Amino acid sequence: MGGRSSSPLDKRQQQHLRGGLIQAPHCLLIPAGQVDALLRNFLPLYRGQLAASILKQISRELGPQELAGCQLLHSKKLPRVREHRGPLTQLWGHPPQWQPVFCVLRGDGRLEWFSHREEYENGGRPLGSTALTGYTILTSQREYLRRLDALCPDSSGDHTQEEPDPLLEMPVNFPLFLQHPFRRHLCFSAATGEAQRAWRLALQGGIRLRGTVLQRSQAPAALAFLDAIRLYRQHQGHFGHDDVTLGSDAEVLTTVLMRELLPELRAQTLPGLRGAGRARAWAWTELLDAVDAVVLAAASAGLRAFQNEKDELLAALERTIRPDVDQMLRQRARVAGRLRGSPRHPICGAPCRGDPGQCLPLSAEVQGPLESCLHRKVDVQLPRVTQTLLNTVEAALVAVQALLAQGMDRLSRHLRGKPSGVRLRKEVYSFGEMPWDPELMQTSYREAERSQGRLRQLVAPFGFLGTQSVVFGAQDLAQQVRLMADAVTTFLQLADQCLTTALDCNQAAQQLEKVRGRVLKKFQSDSGSAQKRFIRRWQICIFLPFVLSQLEPSCKAGLPEFEGDVLAVGSPALTIEGIYEDVIQGVLLQRIDRELKKALGASDVSCALDGCSEAPWDQEGADEETEAQRGTFSRQPGSCTEVQPLCLLPSPGTLRS
Repeated sequence: MGGRSSSPLDKRQQQHLRGGLIQAPHCLLIPAGQVDALLRNFLPLYRGQLAASILKQISRELGPQELAGCQLLHSKKLPRVREHRGPLTQLWGHPPQWQPVFCVLRGDGRLEWFSHREEYENGGRPLGSTALTGYTILTSQREYLRRLDALCPDSSGDHTQEEPDPLLEMPVNFPLFLQHPFRRHLCFSAATGEAQRAWRLALQGGIRLRGTVLQRSQAPAALAFLDAIRLYRQHQGHFGHDDVTLGSDAEVLTTVLMRELLPELRAQTLPGLRGAGRARAWAWTELLDAVDAVVLAAASAGLRAFQNEKDELLAALERTIRPDVDQMLRQRARVAGRLRGSPRHPICGAPCRGDPGQCLPLSAEVQGPLESCLHRKVDVQLPRVTQTLLNTVEAALVAVQALLAQGMDRLSRHLRGKPSGVRLRKEVYSFGEMPWDPELMQTSYREAERSQGRLRQLVAPFGFLGTQSVVFGAQDLAQQVRLMADAVTTFLQLADQCLTTALDCNQAAQQLEKVRGRVLKKFQSDSGSAQKRFIRRWQICIFLPFVLSQLEPSCKAGLPEFEGDVLAVGSPALTIEGIYEDVIQGVLLQRIDRELKKALGASDVSCALDGCSEAPWDQEGADEETEAQRGTFSRQPGSCTEVQPLCLLPSPGTLRS
């Protein structure tokens, strides 16, 4: 099964796929220029969303900062996977055989495998490697074989007459099967159950890290890319959010195109595949892997070619939008008010700054169908979806808080026990590494997964197929974004401030207990805000595409009437479609916030666009403290005598190294 080092497509066939015609084995034909066609249709949307993203960023910078900043200090440690390596057995080669390999999981979520440990240690080239984006881990051989059998639905399912099957000839005691929808499967086996568990946890971390690279970013270009993908898919008739946006920009484009190609690939290829049953399924995964690799290379090349233009465009947009931002926002408010048929701001209710006489009543065209859709469809499921999302993130954060408290208590106990300097340094380092310890964080990650099946059932009628993204988002929130990693950073820096060399071990432990209380209070404050942002974001992802699809026939037809008002601004940052979607989202957010108040018992859940990260004119992180406000913490080297806290509690920079 191996990696991606070999391909059933020769160089001529790969070149055909990139720019002309691909003729793969078994007489597979793919129309010319598929990747080029995708980029031609996608890049104009991307350019438009870059402009919209810059306008949102500038408007947030210039607007009032009413929200309180985060209580926890922000961790500067980048999300990563704890590197893991060790011997495994892999099914690879032609014909496939179980052979020993030495595997290395890198901190960026890339898996490599070598023929033996010495080859890795001597800097040799790996036998194969793969980015873990999009893989699913299975530790049941029976379940993997069931899924393998389902890959070729036209197979008779009778495996009695097949050629010898390596998987059946050698039952696997501790398997690790990595399955991907468009790449060949990776089949590994560990020597013990303990090794299998360690690898499973490490690989899951790599899959999540690689999958959420765009979702974690708040850069305007990343936000614009995700919006452009959503618009592109809407133009293709796919309104529901799903897991297509997991991965880097090139990987996302590759997934989009592979999904478009899959029916044609199946129709042209499966009848001509040799073998039967599982051997045929393996041949199918190898062919998909070859096509996926060529598409990924072409998509990457296309985005690299666009990079210089994108950088220049972002700089030009910054120069042109900032001087005219007030005028653009006033015009946006006028058009939005007309769409709502009200002289007040369409979202927050504030009076429009434009001429109220221009706010023509159009509620019969927009408001009526919108309210009908929300009442008949969304309101029925909104309470249950809200509660399920709340259960998903709340349980994960409770588990994180318990881990955090245990880690801080452990440090206090070690101080009271007067450990050696070396031992205490080790404990401090382990505490700083908690967010990236897959074994420790497993409890929190598992809690985030418990509601996945229930959520999938609730949101399927709305076309939402992104429950894996929801789980990854909750797990990322628990690990890195302002919570676990930030709490650890806050504890270490506050402890560094209050501990001095004049304290004995008991006094130092008492100071740590005070810091513990402060950090837990800060954590509870930030986690409450994070829950609201998380739920609001995913409620919008679930319901907004569905509502837009329901309103598509009746409401979009009247939008050209407002085109002249938007074109008068003369900037691609404002479009009538974008304003229309903002209006729909604002009305939906009002319902979401009312339900959140009920579910959380909150007295004040803002429904204004300026107060939530899911709304068009806000950016998560805008309310964070600046580095100057947080302060810096210098350290002086010294030798440990009894406690020496300044050298016992390393700075975040020390921990990063």
